[in-house]
Amino acid sequence: MKSAVVSSVLVLFVIFVACPVSAGWKDLPGAGGYGGDEDDDNETKSWFPLDNQLSLSYYDKICPDFEKIVATKVREWTKKDSSLGPALLRLLFHDCGVTGCDASVLLDHEGSERRSPASKNLRGFELIDDIKSEIEKSCPDLVSCADILTAASRYATLQLGGPYWPNAYGRRDSTDSYARDVEKVPSGHRDITGLLETFQSYGLNVLDLVVLSGAHTVGKAYCGTIQSRIYNFNGTHGTDPSIDSKYADFLRRKCRLASETVYLDAVTPVKFDNQYYINLQNNMGVLTTDQELVKDPRTAPLVKAFAEQPPHMFRQQFAVSMAKLVNVGVITGEDRVGVIRKVCSKSNSKPY
Repeated sequence: MKSAVVSSVLVLFVIFVACPVSAGWKDLPGAGGYGGDEDDDNETKSWFPLDNQLSLSYYDKICPDFEKIVATKVREWTKKDSSLGPALLRLLFHDCGVTGCDASVLLDHEGSERRSPASKNLRGFELIDDIKSEIEKSCPDLVSCADILTAASRYATLQLGGPYWPNAYGRRDSTDSYARDVEKVPSGHRDITGLLETFQSYGLNVLDLVVLSGAHTVGKAYCGTIQSRIYNFNGTHGTDPSIDSKYADFLRRKCRLASETVYLDAVTPVKFDNQYYINLQNNMGVLTTDQELVKDPRTAPLVKAFAEQPPHMFRQQFAVSMAKLVNVGVITGEDRVGVIRKVCSKSNSKPY
């Protein structure tokens, strides 16, 4: 195991050297112009997994205030409700994890992803609608809902103290959304093999799985998702023995009602840091999938490495993995049928 941990640290070191990402957007190429010029675009391509139909400067001429509007709206809404930051990240994960980052999760009609029981606790839809409405005033029919969700999740992460990553734009919105597809989204009860298979189908790897799970350093879970784990683990009418006993006592007291919520990181719940991984080492993972990361030999060395390294190491790699995630299954003007919705929750043509 010791050699595995050393190898993991070396892997992380190689990635950080090869893929430098600033923790602040102002230090990145083109930050002042929300996209940058052509030279900056080429410089970023040296590590950024850019879809060949997307561009870092896509809106520079056709909607130059796009990212400024998104940032302003995210600040306004999260100032009133700080829980919207983690909610936007989760909304993006649920969108990208179904049919790709195509805003299909935003469509609201009978039988859509949004109406699936698995999506009932998703939030942030009204914020996305507000951003879209504001953008339509100055850039009508030019900015996709998929790009808005991608940009909003990044600024929400920044508001939480997380890292900046460069977003390429030019996505189109899907025309369809089906509740049955939501089964593809990784749940809190999947085993590591199942999670890895899902991530690999996205073009992501085991490092991305561990890193993106680190988004649970912020946000909450509904107690209904963990009640079986703390009250009737595997039909035993007891608690999962892998949970720290004192923490298990706390969870049982906190989660008597399924509608209650509990922080995913009990120690620094509103700080975007590596405490999540330290918690896992201390058997304080809230979701089953969280705690499984420390048990599986494919993921445990990476959890240990992130727990023992300074927090900025996790934040830097989170930026790299997010830059990969937001390019999963995108629709562009060239490869698949897609549209720019006028209203993010409604199809342009289908009368639901």
